[in-house]
Amino acid sequence: MLTDSFSLVGKVALVTGCNTGLGQGMALGLAQAGCDIVGVNLSQPTETKEKVEAEGQQFINISADLMLQEVIPDIVKQAASAFGKIDILVNNAGIIRRENAIDFTEQNWDDVININLKTVFFLSQAIAKQFISQGKGGKIINIASMLSFQGGIRVPSYTASKSAVMGITRAMANEWAKYNINVNAIAPGYMATNNTAALRSDDERSKEILARIPAQRWGTPADIAGPCVFLASAAADYINGYTIAVDGGWLAR
Repeated sequence: MLTDSFSLVGKVALVTGCNTGLGQGMALGLAQAGCDIVGVNLSQPTETKEKVEAEGQQFINISADLMLQEVIPDIVKQAASAFGKIDILVNNAGIIRRENAIDFTEQNWDDVININLKTVFFLSQAIAKQFISQGKGGKIINIASMLSFQGGIRVPSYTASKSAVMGITRAMANEWAKYNINVNAIAPGYMATNNTAALRSDDERSKEILARIPAQRWGTPADIAGPCVFLASAAADYINGYTIAVDGGWLAR
């Protein structure tokens, strides 16, 4: 049946930054589709673990600072050892720093680029090597942004990183499709998460944003779960290097 191609029963997904927000929503969606989950977080994802286990799936957490690329080999080793394999990588962990471009500091630039772009590439590289060694391919899902398409305001390093995420998604897909590795991305629209707390608390800016969204609401983590499950599944086997906007129609305006 066609619906069988959406099943992730028996799969193992590595999801970075899944203690709250979009990462938690995607981890839960993957678990509901049948995945066991390996989380990579700085803080303990207690709630995520409880939610995943309530779906009958296993959850383990690897504590790591993804600002540091030297932690990557151990993350892959621990994840592969825990379940004997890795099938899916979701590069969700990221940060944002808000400051006028004219005053933007080198530290704010480097911190955002390191975790949003550099770690995404090198973790993907390490997981791709794991996929190749396993001989069955795999799925890599990167998290892009509306600012992969637009310039934004007061977030130059975030815009740079998310524009680059869309670019490296294409580049990795071009090279790794021959190994049966699909690399795609999701570009969330304006979501009700910790990253947008400042925007949502600014009444004027929030009204401006909502006025442009045809769906007339902020997105939620649950809105991202379905597209994530789709891209992780066999139903998306012939999709490579594409970024799906999940934005309530923002870009259509």
